[in-house]
This record gives sequence, structure tokens and C-alpha cells, in this order.
Amino acid sequence: MDETEKLIDGFKGFQSGYFKEHSSQFKKLVSEGQSPKVALVACSDSRVDPAIVLSVEPGQIFMVRNVANIVPPYEGEGTYHGTIAALEYAVRGLTVEHIIVMGHAHCGGIQALMEGGVPEDWEQSYIPKWMSLVDSAKQRVEATLPDAPIDVKLRQCEKEAVHVSLENMMTFPWIEQKVEERTLNLHGWYVDIGKGELLVYDPVNASFVSA
Repeated sequence: MDETEKLIDGFKGFQSGYFKEHSSQFKKLVSEGQSPKVALVACSDSRVDPAIVLSVEPGQIFMVRNVANIVPPYEGEGTYHGTIAALEYAVRGLTVEHIIVMGHAHCGGIQALMEGGVPEDWEQSYIPKWMSLVDSAKQRVEATLPDAPIDVKLRQCEKEAVHVSLENMMTFPWIEQKVEERTLNLHGWYVDIGKGELLVYDPVNASFVSA
């Protein structure tokens, strides 16, 4: 059985198991639509699936995933911004009450940022430009931990990148307004799947603490 066949087999298991047991819930989500209270920006990394890590139920969160869980800053008449379009719908259309940026340990995007990009034979790579959106996270790490081992720098940069994305979100007028009105709350989370650990950003102490 190849990998796609495994996925189809997995769907059949879902169909005959979870879906069958919760069919009324799925019918309600179809007839009444979705009304999640939380939007989550997470990394595309296959090892950190928010639905599994957070034990999410269908309809519970509006999920956005990209390389390194980055939220770009406001650009006015920007071009193709899938992440921002998703967040706009979450905030303006679904009126979510919380947005979480969830970073994680051993992020490949952050490693590319810290260690100098992608392999030379990757012609016209999109990753370096995308990761440059959180270059300030790298700069903060190099300024505060200049002599630290690379693993320490990587873990700190992963966290700093979450902080940068939270700052970027506040550059969007329709997010800033709702935050100021206290109808929308922004959160920074960090998952270490190897340790089974979740850290939450504490803005008072400007640090990540155990959940």
C-alpha cells in the first residue's frame, strides 16, 4: 500500500468510525455553517498538526498553515496574500475572538533563516524571501545571544518569530481596532513536540512560560 492509498484507507476508517458516530454534528456544521471562536496560524510542518496536538473538534478552530507560521505585515494594496486573506475572513467574516500564532521547535523555515537559506540547486526558491519577513527575529537573537550554540539560537529564533508575527498583526487596522476594543485577543504559543511541551507567551514578562 502506497502513501496515498494509506490516506484513502484512513478516510474510510474516519467515514465508518468518527463520522458515523458524530454525523449529527457534521450535519449541523453544514446547515448552520461554521462559527469558530479561534483562528490559528500554524506551521505546515507535518510533525506538528494542530488538530492532533490540541485535540481539536470539527468547527472548533479556523486554521491557517504556512512555512514557519508567519503573519506578514500590512502592505496596503498588497498582491497575493493567502495568510492575510484567511485572517481577514476569520476576523471580519467569522468574528473570531482569539488569534493564536503557534510556533514550534525544530522548524525548517527558521533553520533556513538562521543558517543561510536553501540548497544552491533550488533555483528561484520562494523560501528566502518568505523567511525574510521575520529577519528581525534573527537579528534579535544574534544581538542577545551572539555566542550561544546554534541549537540555542534556533530555539530562541523560533520563539522570536512568533513575537514578530504578533507585532505584524497589529499593523492591520481591522485587527488593531478589535484588539483595542477588547473583542479580539492575540496569543503566541510554542510547541516542542519532542518534549510534549506547550509554552504560552506572557506579554507582561515578555517570555514564554509553560501552559
